[in-house]
Amino acid sequence: MRLEPDASLRIYLAGSICAVRGSALVPQKRFPGRQGRLAFAMLAADRERALSPDEFAEQLWGGRPPRAWDAALRAIVSKLRSALAEVGLPADAIAHALGCYQLVLPTGAWVDLEAADDAVHRAEAALRAGHRDQANGWALVANAIARRPLLAGEEGSWATRRRAMLRDVRVRALECRSAVCLEKELFPLAGRDAELVLELEPFRETAYRLLMRAHAAAGNPAEALRVYERCRGVIEEELGVSPSPETEAVYLDILRAR
Repeated sequence: MRLEPDASLRIYLAGSICAVRGSALVPQKRFPGRQGRLAFAMLAADRERALSPDEFAEQLWGGRPPRAWDAALRAIVSKLRSALAEVGLPADAIAHALGCYQLVLPTGAWVDLEAADDAVHRAEAALRAGHRDQANGWALVANAIARRPLLAGEEGSWATRRRAMLRDVRVRALECRSAVCLEKELFPLAGRDAELVLELEPFRETAYRLLMRAHAAAGNPAEALRVYERCRGVIEEELGVSPSPETEAVYLDILRAR
């Protein structure tokens, strides 16, 4: 099936699930309950492949599907098709072949999780190329999406994995923004974003190094050294290892500059 290209279709999965096309909106309440929201999220986030009924059974019913679960799944898909019709998608936008389901969207359609992943890649590439303003802009886009909750309350393996992927996007976006702020001598902002990373990933040494550099560049080497001690304490106590050579090098640079 081929759909006409349409860049006006937007799918939001993080935060409140919805589909938007021009002035048409399918709000979260229009999706058929918890299972309908999860099924739609799976279809949209994994739209590059077909999903088997067993995958849905595992996630929608926690591996313990009801006796007539195949009929229940078909009913959920039918309701999703009806909801998506409100933004102009035909019924076969949720394609069904060989027992599997796949969401087919028009070329140019926008899905927030895809946009966040693309934005953080662009931010990192721009930072490596020395384009600080571009890096900051893309990092802001990635963080704005990735900071939203994804399928809150869902504890299945698919939702857990997707939340971890989104958290990684946010961590990378915040680190990129921290590095940009450090280069622009916006030291408090650089430190703030590094601290936000450490709230999410307390063992992430790249964030400790950014925070150390931010304090040192701001004229507070004592605080930078305290950050190093904090890093070493966490790494040694929780992981049983010493900080990396890269972290030690930043520490030694700060000591020499005092």
